[in-house]
Amino acid sequence: MKAILRLRFKSYLLPTLLLILPASIRADDWPQWLGPQRDAVWRENDILDKFPANGPKVRWRTPVGAGYSGPVVANGRVYVTDRLLAEGVKNPDNPFRNPPVPGKERILCLNEKTGELLWKHEYNCTYQISYADGPRATPLVRDGRIYTLGAMGHLLCLDAEKGTVIWSKDFVADCKAPVPIWGFAASPLLDGDKLICLVGGKDRIVVAFDKNTGAEKWHALSFKNRQSQIGYCPPMIYTLGGKRQLIIWHPESVNGLNPETGELYWSQPFAVRANLTVSMPRQAGDWLFLTSFYNGAMMLQFREGKPSVLWRSEVTSEMPERTDTLNSIIPTPFLKDGFIYGVCSYGELRCLRARDGKRLWMSLKATGVPDETVRWANAFLIAQGDRFFLPNEKGDLIIARLTPKGYEEIDRAHVLDPTDPSPGRLVVWSHPAFANKSMYARNDKEIVCVSLAR
Repeated sequence: MKAILRLRFKSYLLPTLLLILPASIRADDWPQWLGPQRDAVWRENDILDKFPANGPKVRWRTPVGAGYSGPVVANGRVYVTDRLLAEGVKNPDNPFRNPPVPGKERILCLNEKTGELLWKHEYNCTYQISYADGPRATPLVRDGRIYTLGAMGHLLCLDAEKGTVIWSKDFVADCKAPVPIWGFAASPLLDGDKLICLVGGKDRIVVAFDKNTGAEKWHALSFKNRQSQIGYCPPMIYTLGGKRQLIIWHPESVNGLNPETGELYWSQPFAVRANLTVSMPRQAGDWLFLTSFYNGAMMLQFREGKPSVLWRSEVTSEMPERTDTLNSIIPTPFLKDGFIYGVCSYGELRCLRARDGKRLWMSLKATGVPDETVRWANAFLIAQGDRFFLPNEKGDLIIARLTPKGYEEIDRAHVLDPTDPSPGRLVVWSHPAFANKSMYARNDKEIVCVSLAR
């Protein structure tokens, strides 16, 4: 069975990766959400096996403002977006309240070797969202340009070397899109000459913009329920059932589209509570896996480009004693050799058998709460060789092996202090970048680069 799954995975995944990975991206860059191939795999070699006694060497630290967006690394530069509050202004004590909060969003460009600020671009941006801490979407760098999406829907294309604006869009003003309760968060996807974004507005759940001019090339999908929002799930392109497809998962359904035209190939209902489509769907061969906080997981199986439900969670509850598969809210899960690894609703790192969703084991060690479950406790999963790097919400970086037999922790080190108090405890909820044999991680006060070279 394992051999068959590996064959399926390789035969379907390789063409997709070749289409997503442009020739201009260097192997040691991390230029977009989840890395060069948008799959949370760190492919560099000569990475340390264990940390030095005093933790990994700090290459540099640079002050930044608040934000959930992850940094990216490209062509000897590091890019990160943040937010500064207006003078005398503070965020609401209750993060679920969303009064207008004046401030500025910024795009910062740093020297990769030193952390020195090379340029910044900033613009006024009043937030009116819950958890008003800063931008959410990870920037994207390609062919000398950087594309950023702010929490209130400001889409910018800038010259990556100089920081000058080439074009911009305002989803609210230009597309009549309502702002999601937690802001715009889905990291854009670049495919050929198209920048694909979750937008919203009438018949515009997803829009493809011309990457050079910002002109709309096509738009697609609409909601049946007027109360639905676009959610927060990044778009992704996979080859499924022999057909290249743009996967858009919004709070009513998961959909397969023609990436060139926006034509709808299929739509599978998968409604979720509170518009919480967050984790990006993951593919293995002709399977597509989705997981949500309240409504659990679903596995689709494809034949001739169309899906059927292989299995789905029987219990729609996020409570840890009731969840039967995987109820993820922040991190994207990982599929490997016929098994699913992901962090569930209250911090449980779980392993499921992919073919039927059966849970094989769970552990609370990775999220830093080994003796209790904590709501939304988080760790990200980045594969490197035969092990994983797991940065968690406490600012620890863990090296571990994840197999169907269990969780095997190799080492851990504290890298960054948690600073965001929004969930009722201090956390780091920003996905790091891994490049140049280093990790680049940010909180609401600084971005740090640590060497992970052997």
